[in-house]
Amino acid sequence: MTDIEYQDLAESALKAVETACDRINDETDADIDNQRTGGMITLTFSNRSQIIINLQKPLQEIWMAAKAGGFHYKFSDGRWADTKDSSEFFSSLSRCASEQAGQPLLFSAPA
Repeated sequence: MTDIEYQDLAESALKAVETACDRINDETDADIDNQRTGGMITLTFSNRSQIIINLQKPLQEIWMAAKAGGFHYKFSDGRWADTKDSSEFFSSLSRCASEQAGQPLLFSAPA
């Protein structure tokens, strides 16, 4: 994958996270504050816990830090897959965010 392809795919993923936060805030009482700085998004929940998602351009990965731990995702077979267990980024984000928010939350890949 070229650096430009990585940047396009990674940017699309970050935009999907931002869009999902807006939708979740409109449809639920989860109240997720999402702050974006360059290639990093910080999600802050009402209990002050955070999930941090950032791009690792030299490795062409997306990293996520949550209460459940740190995760690295590489684009493979049309999805962002965890480099250890191949779990999909958006399903992992949904699981971690749901745990931290105390209610079911759904994040999904861009269409």
